[in-house]
Amino acid sequence: MWTKHHKKKKIGRFVVPAMTVAFLSYFGYHCIHGDYGLRATELFEQRRIAREKELATLKAKREHIEQQVALLSDGSLDKDMLDEKARYQLNMSRADEVVIFNSYSN
Repeated sequence: MWTKHHKKKKIGRFVVPAMTVAFLSYFGYHCIHGDYGLRATELFEQRRIAREKELATLKAKREHIEQQVALLSDGSLDKDMLDEKARYQLNMSRADEVVIFNSYSN
């Protein structure tokens, strides 16, 4: 009886490690460069910091406006503030008044 002895191919022992390296490389790349990777996390953090600064600015503006509204409320109506706002909104003044326009005016 004739038998053939097959030599084991050396390339067969590299298949599993090659697949493992490809698998880890794929997921490793996406851990750094993917939509939720390290670089995206840095970008999200920069955006968060910028938006917190914007939020602080908007809160300060809101508090300023709330203070102005409080001056115009019924309980503590300030006649001068009411007169100033009405003249500013209507763009009117008396004949004997001098009007000075500011660029930082509300």
